[in-house]
Amino acid sequence: MTSAATGTRKGLLSREDYLAPPAIPTGQTPKDVLNSIWRKNDVFLDIGSYSIGSAVMVIWPVLLMSIWFVQHESSSEGYFGGALALSLFIVGLPILLVFKGLISPVPPPIRFNRQRREVCVPFEDGRYWIVPWEQVTAQAVAMDSVGQHGKTTQGLLVVGFRNPDINAPEKERDFSLGFSCGGGETAMSLWECMRSFMEVGPDATPQGNDLEGIRGKLGRKGTFWGIWYGFFTGIRDHLIAKEFGQALWLFVSIFLLGTPLAMMLQVWKLAPPPDLTDPAIVEWSKPLPPEHWAKRSPELELAITKRETELAEQPVQEMA
Repeated sequence: MTSAATGTRKGLLSREDYLAPPAIPTGQTPKDVLNSIWRKNDVFLDIGSYSIGSAVMVIWPVLLMSIWFVQHESSSEGYFGGALALSLFIVGLPILLVFKGLISPVPPPIRFNRQRREVCVPFEDGRYWIVPWEQVTAQAVAMDSVGQHGKTTQGLLVVGFRNPDINAPEKERDFSLGFSCGGGETAMSLWECMRSFMEVGPDATPQGNDLEGIRGKLGRKGTFWGIWYGFFTGIRDHLIAKEFGQALWLFVSIFLLGTPLAMMLQVWKLAPPPDLTDPAIVEWSKPLPPEHWAKRSPELELAITKRETELAEQPVQEMA
């Protein structure tokens, strides 16, 4: 069964799935795999690419391995200086980038307005574009690399926007947002969060993490200890219920992935998430009477109907 929407191009060590336009169903369930949904209501969906927690969870295992490596070389009278320099080189720069992200303002989200069928693309200097939804592009990219430990696949979802000003300079004509979620079906699931909100409705899209609710329960000063305490009580409760698999996973999340630290930093930076405060965008974000809602183009309507028919017939074809 194929999940790609509009087409696939395969290379020797790469794969590109073109998902939009047209924004037709991919066949995947909407999943917010990167906690990218910052705000959702009946009118608009805010999507952000800032994820300090994901960066921490990537760096944490490498940091643990570096500490073990340095300690091993120190205790075994090995090349301690070289081990320390190598470890600092491997994890030093990523840690500096995390610190930079912590002290820098969070970039504003991209807002998808389903009633107007438009997307607001804001920039840090206060400019913004209003882009027709049906002109938004989406592409899932996956790259394979082969080494001594076998094949490794990395990928991302790239969502692109075209400047509505046809007279804009060449370097300002396009803007794209990349999500390091992996290629293939994972990228399609994240794209479906945006596509399903615009084409199906708010209920078809996950709600996203309630970071403001977590901060409200714990308080700003209690966020650090409260999150760690919640993980440890979770392990205790799973052990009491003899749910050993879930308890083991929480243990791995705490000590090998640094999940409590990642969640704490996410809460600090994204509770509440940044909003779009330009008066014109505030007005643009207000609900419209149903009779004023924008409609699908006939071309997209036909493409969606055709794709939905294909998806409905696929299980029958596979059984045949």
